[in-house]
Amino acid sequence: MLASIKQFMEKISTVSIGNHAPTEHDLQLATAALLVEMMLSDDQIHAAEQQKIKAAIKAKFQLSDAETQELMRLAEKQAKDATDFYQFTSIINAGFSAEQKVKVIEYLWQVAYVDDHLDPLEEHLVRKIADLLYVSHKDFIATKLKIKKKW
Repeated sequence: MLASIKQFMEKISTVSIGNHAPTEHDLQLATAALLVEMMLSDDQIHAAEQQKIKAAIKAKFQLSDAETQELMRLAEKQAKDATDFYQFTSIINAGFSAEQKVKVIEYLWQVAYVDDHLDPLEEHLVRKIADLLYVSHKDFIATKLKIKKKW
């Protein structure tokens, strides 16, 4: 029974690394989905948050406008269908260096602060994702202060 559940979950998930190294697309989608999760965390979607996410993923992955738009569409679908963050963080853990993971946390803080208000749910989400990405508390705080200083 567990095997059939596992097969079903692998079939419906487009973000899954299974027994192979994550592809560039997997990493892009996982990163974008976490950023979308941040945007959705306070139940208020601001245009500035969407723009910040688009700018971050476009710069991080050097995508065209059309590629960025398509990635956002897929990430929003993945975020809405997700039951937890592990499906995204496991991909990032398998494919990103420690520095790249800290950069993801920095992007999360940027989305959280873009509306000039840090909701407690947003801060909790960044902490949770930082833990799942094995980002140290020192780096978690340093990125928070770096982004907060800009706003």
